[in-house]
Amino acid sequence: MAGGKTNNESMLTAPEIEVSRLLHICNDCHYCDSFCAVFPSSSRRLQFAKADIHYLANLCHNCGACLHGCEVAPPHELAVNLPQAMARVRGQTYADYAWPPALGALYQRHGLVLSLALASALTLFLLLALALNGTLLGSPQAGYSAVFAHQVLVGLFAPVFLYAVFALGMGVRRFWHDVTPATSGQSVGAAAAGEAARDVLRLKYLDGGGHGCNNADGTATLARRRAHHLTFYGVLLCFAATLVASVYHYVLGWTAPYDLPQLPKLLGVAGGLSLLLGTGSLFALNLQRHPLHGDAAQKPMDRGFIALLFFVSASGLALWLVHAGVALPALLTLHLGLVMALFATLPYGKFAHGIFRTAALLRHAVEKRQT
Repeated sequence: MAGGKTNNESMLTAPEIEVSRLLHICNDCHYCDSFCAVFPSSSRRLQFAKADIHYLANLCHNCGACLHGCEVAPPHELAVNLPQAMARVRGQTYADYAWPPALGALYQRHGLVLSLALASALTLFLLLALALNGTLLGSPQAGYSAVFAHQVLVGLFAPVFLYAVFALGMGVRRFWHDVTPATSGQSVGAAAAGEAARDVLRLKYLDGGGHGCNNADGTATLARRRAHHLTFYGVLLCFAATLVASVYHYVLGWTAPYDLPQLPKLLGVAGGLSLLLGTGSLFALNLQRHPLHGDAAQKPMDRGFIALLFFVSASGLALWLVHAGVALPALLTLHLGLVMALFATLPYGKFAHGIFRTAALLRHAVEKRQT
């Protein structure tokens, strides 16, 4: 019907329809094909169904290069702003695929407030428990075990961590189920898995085609890629520290706290410093980003995750410096409250985008081998 919507458009949200419009224009141009994986993937499609749009939106790394290289970007009448349109759909997918969905929508709207409020509430709860137990003030020689027994910490953190893993798994399972038929439907081979792993570990598509991401003044820089590397590998180092400490405790019988030059401490300090530098840089870059690059509605979610990571790393490093003393219980409680809040919000914040983007890169590596 003239002037009416197609069957495909009637199933799409307004942000998805906008992405479809822009990708049709991009498919006629091909100027940005060398910038990232989005454009060659888009060129394989004549139409864009919901699953195609979700896949391409999560394949986009929001470097901004295509906006600054486009001849019909705003204020042109065609108003081609693919980074912003993709960011809006990406944010929609985080909420749509979140489990349970209500928490995803809540975090998307109030991420920063929710993160800090949850961290504060958990910290106050633990402080109250210490006060009632008479251990709120530590002794000069007492270590971590005098504040919280190991079994208590496992009982507190294991359920929260397992919940986060389960919720993330449910979300990415649904995403994978939807986008697999749209990306050839073929299973993942060793070559595709290897390519996707390299792309993830190098953060390949944060280089803007080689020049980096664009700042508010339009200049290209690799600062955002470096900050992501510091944050990404900081998280991995901290996770490795936890795994090694678990081996020390349960296999070798060596109890915490560990000190330098023991491996858990080396990994933890290196990871904490990397996280502190990475998240601090990411927050500063987030404040300086070009207003046309992203979705302003997602800033609370972005900043909530960055803030939690920053305070987790800062409080963890402070614990290493303090070792023992009257301030240790309060500082340890603050760190634990922040870590628990981070675990509880992992499935709904910016951490989820790394999981979804990895899945999209894996499907891209599979799909490109079929054409």
